[in-house]
Amino acid sequence: MPRAPDRSVEKRRVFYIPGYDPIHPRRYRELYRSEGAAQARVSGYDIQLRPKPSGGAYGWHVDAHIAGQGTSADFEVLVWSDIVRGSMSRTIPATYAQLLRTAWIYIASGALARLMRLRKGPVIAALYPVAMLLAQLGLAVLLGVLLARGVAAGASLSAAMPVWAATVAGIAAGAAAAVGLLRWFKARDNRLFAHYLMHDYAYSARLRGANAPELETRMAEFADAIGAALREDVDEVLVVGHSSGAHLAVSVLADLIRAGRVPGRGPALAFLSLGQVVPMVSFLPEATRLRADLRYLSASDALTWVDVTAPGDGCAFALCDPVAVSGVAPEGKRWPLVVSAAFSQTLRPETWKALRWRFFRLHFQYLCAFDRPGDYDYFQITAGPQTLAARYRGRAPSRSRIDTPVSKHTSVAAA
Repeated sequence: MPRAPDRSVEKRRVFYIPGYDPIHPRRYRELYRSEGAAQARVSGYDIQLRPKPSGGAYGWHVDAHIAGQGTSADFEVLVWSDIVRGSMSRTIPATYAQLLRTAWIYIASGALARLMRLRKGPVIAALYPVAMLLAQLGLAVLLGVLLARGVAAGASLSAAMPVWAATVAGIAAGAAAAVGLLRWFKARDNRLFAHYLMHDYAYSARLRGANAPELETRMAEFADAIGAALREDVDEVLVVGHSSGAHLAVSVLADLIRAGRVPGRGPALAFLSLGQVVPMVSFLPEATRLRADLRYLSASDALTWVDVTAPGDGCAFALCDPVAVSGVAPEGKRWPLVVSAAFSQTLRPETWKALRWRFFRLHFQYLCAFDRPGDYDYFQITAGPQTLAARYRGRAPSRSRIDTPVSKHTSVAAA
């Protein structure tokens, strides 16, 4: 067993696993800097960032004074953005091929039908890129057909061209216009997110829920980094998995504990999953590795696992117990503790009104300041004097959580 999880924290190591994000990890440092300062002003504590020593993985150092106690934390971003970038199709036809393949996998496997029994928000988010890409294709085809007919008719009348030549000219003009419109849409995907989301869902689905070899290799490196921290003289090692990063963290931590790499008298080990989308992967037929890891981690006494989502986040499976809904909850299940960030209560009405329809911004709200924070305060959790276990000791799970088995596929990998 690790050292007492309710001990006061003076030094902490924090490992952040992002979701499917191709952007440089500095965005997370700057987000922490700006939002941490905002939360400190609201909550009346002090939090300061400074660069980590040069060399090694990307991260930053935090000094905080919260509840009358000074703490320090070293943050490290466990980077897989290079894998994300490599998985993104560079051509428009490849994206449409991904659409067909991914839709077929989710529909034929029965995963989509089961997911629709959970929260509607993330299912709508999953269907959004399909609908948007098909709409873009439809508009491009319509433009192409109209232009082709117009050019053909005009060329035939004005230039007395043979019908076949006018038709060819029209088809060429229409095809060029259709391709140009599709490229115009793709160039604005930083606002539309259709191609990006399609790549995201396709990456998990392409192996029907199994992890790609390059991802398994990277996850082993993550486990090594966390394992090394567990041998340091710190009070808590906290792993934060956001969005798709949550299911990566599940497998990384399960591997560490299975291998006996959590020292008996080492730091308290804690796992905070935020805005998780675990069912999007665990409901797929070949996600046997993930389902086994969910089952194993949920019964472990080597860590504390708190899962935070919010019904206002349409991109997450809010308040869905990822172990239970995946149909792999064992007897003696301990984790996760499922709690709500309750955006509609923890944000002022004017803030909630401004953010309510900004779906992707809300998906990152867990990493941001709250106007009226409850027991969920990202900055106190990551830089404050309490361990995750102490902060949530005695906390009842959300009454509106979903914890009934839903997945059709419940087989697990052999231990």
